Parts: sequence; C-alpha cells; structure tokens
Amino acid sequence: MIRRVGAVSRTEFLHLLRDPRMLAIVLVMPVIQLLLFAYAISFDVSNVPMIVVDTDHTPASRQFIAAFSASSLFKIVEQTESMSAIDPAFESNEATIALVVPAGFSQSLARGEKANVGVLVDGSEPNAARVSRAAATALTQQYSQQVSVAWAAGQGVDLSALGTLDPRLRTWYNPDLSSSDFLIPGLMVVILMIVTVQQTANTLVRERDLGTSEQLTVSPLRRGELMLGKLLPWTLLAFVDVVLITVLAMGVFGVPLRGSIAALALGSVLFVFSALGLGLLISAVAPSMDVANLAAILIAFLPAFLLSGFAFPLSQVPTFLQWISMIFPGRYMVDISRDVFLKGASFPQVWTDMVALAVFATVMFVASSALYRRRES
Repeated sequence: MIRRVGAVSRTEFLHLLRDPRMLAIVLVMPVIQLLLFAYAISFDVSNVPMIVVDTDHTPASRQFIAAFSASSLFKIVEQTESMSAIDPAFESNEATIALVVPAGFSQSLARGEKANVGVLVDGSEPNAARVSRAAATALTQQYSQQVSVAWAAGQGVDLSALGTLDPRLRTWYNPDLSSSDFLIPGLMVVILMIVTVQQTANTLVRERDLGTSEQLTVSPLRRGELMLGKLLPWTLLAFVDVVLITVLAMGVFGVPLRGSIAALALGSVLFVFSALGLGLLISAVAPSMDVANLAAILIAFLPAFLLSGFAFPLSQVPTFLQWISMIFPGRYMVDISRDVFLKGASFPQVWTDMVALAVFATVMFVASSALYRRRES
C-alpha cells in the first residue's frame, strides 16, 4: 500500500514540478494575498478630513476647534464661514465630518449658558462615521468639562473637594487595537481555505477530464489509496503555506504568537484535512473543472470570509447564520488561530474547536468516498 500511495504522490509531485505556474499559485499567491489583504483591509480610523465652519471668531471658538485639530483622528482640510460649503465638501469626498461653531458661542459660555455646536457626519462609510461621531462627542464633553471647571473657579467654587471618577482602562490581548493583529490570524484561515479547497476540488476532476480516471479505476489501486496519494502533495504544500504565513505574520506585521505552537500546528493539520475533505466532496459531484472551480470559490471563500468571524464577530450576525456557520470549518480555525496568537491559548482552551474540525474532516472524507463509490457504480 505504501508503495502504491507513494507512486501516486510521486506522479502528482512531478505534475506540479512540470507546471511552475501551479506551484506559484499554491506557494506564492497565498503570500501575495496575505500582503494585499493585510495592507488593504483596516479598521483603523485616523486623519478623517474635517471642514470647520466658525462664525463666532473668538478665542473660545478657536480653543474649541484646536481640541479637534490636536487629535490624530481628525484632519482639518478647510475653515470657512459659510454653511453652504459643507454639502460640496461632502459630495466631493473632500471632508466626511463638519464642525459648526455658531455666532454667540463664547457669549453663551461667558453667561454660563449652554452653547450649541453642530457636528455633521457623512454616514456613507458607517465605520468611520461611528468612530468620528463618538470621538467628536468625547472631545466636546472634555472641552465642556474644562469650561465648567474654569467657570467654577471664577465663581470661587472649589471643585477639588468633589468626588470624581477616575477610570483605569486596560485593553487585553491587543492593547494598541491594531487591525493587523486582529485580521491576520483570520486571513491565514481564509487564504488556506481558498487555495486548499480549490486545488483539491480540481485534482480528481482533472483525471476525468483527461480520460485517465478509468485507467486508475482498473489499476491495482484501491479508492482510498488513490485519494491519499492525490492529496498527500497538496497536504504538504498546505503545511508549507501555514509556515510561510505564520513567519510573515510575525516577522513583517509583528503579530505576537503568545500561545502554544503545538496547538496551532495541530489545529492547522485538522483544518487542512477539513479543507481537503471539502475539496474531495466537491470533486466527487462536479462534472467539470469549471464547475469545480466555481463551487470551490462559492463554498470556500464566502463562508470563510463571512461566516467565520474573520471580519466581524459572529455574535453580530442573525442567529440562523450563526447556526449555519457551525457547518463550516473556518469558524473553528479562526477561533483557534486568534486564541493562540493573541490570547496565549493552548490545548485546554481550544480542544472543542479541534474536535469540531476532526468531526468535520471525518464526515467529509466518508461522504466523498461514498459519492465516488456511487459514481463508479
């Protein structure tokens, strides 16, 4: 059996070595995809272009505006006195937030009254709009507190005797709130899912298209030996991709690997087997390579991207989609990858996800074998 499996694997390796483009797709493309996705996808918000409409023109209004210009979140691109400049700035995307300081701003503060200011946000990009609105509210409240303290001091009121809240905020696992630390462990899962499933789905379909499937069927090879021999090269290449992506994540993007390397390795092995099993299942039912490619993209990419927790927490999606996500291996591997990289997890923390991957891989291999048996009969 070992000799027969080795012969099939050797033949598959020779096919790969004779096709440099395929090797480039399998080994180089995941690296390129990681670099492109990691630099292109970011949830970090900074230098939001702001237009300022100041019709008060007083030291108080300039001090208020300075609080926004001092923040790294906002970048003042225009100061004007006309409200009519806001719409053109929003429509041309020159600004996404407008700060309006009306006339009488400083007089209202001097009288101890409530001074109204306007903050207009372009909501066409929701993430930046939410962050900008929250930051504008916080800066306004901070300036209001400073004004209140100054007014109280002018009235001879000592506020130092009053109790105050002093929140001590600490962010665990990702203290800098870096998007790359959050995204790259999930990107590894998405990229491996796409490459592994698509190439495996094409492996046995290619034999049918070339007309060699019948020859392999009448050969001394058993069905399991044929599958194992065909999958072994892709398994080894997938492990090479795992190592390359991990090294890039740590070396180029500085993603910390705080947890157990053994847990990450075992989780990757189970995930690769799950992806291989899914690719085999597609190849068992796909009538041609075109159909296999399309099915692989639809089944591998979309669930891995949308239903794995890669881009946003699954707790934020509808309940029925959370249940559907449980039948795809990407969900479990994203949990393993992030827990090991960021939270310092080891086997006790991720064993349930590993069991789920093992069950998924077993079901996929059994189902694909049964479909091949039915197809041959």
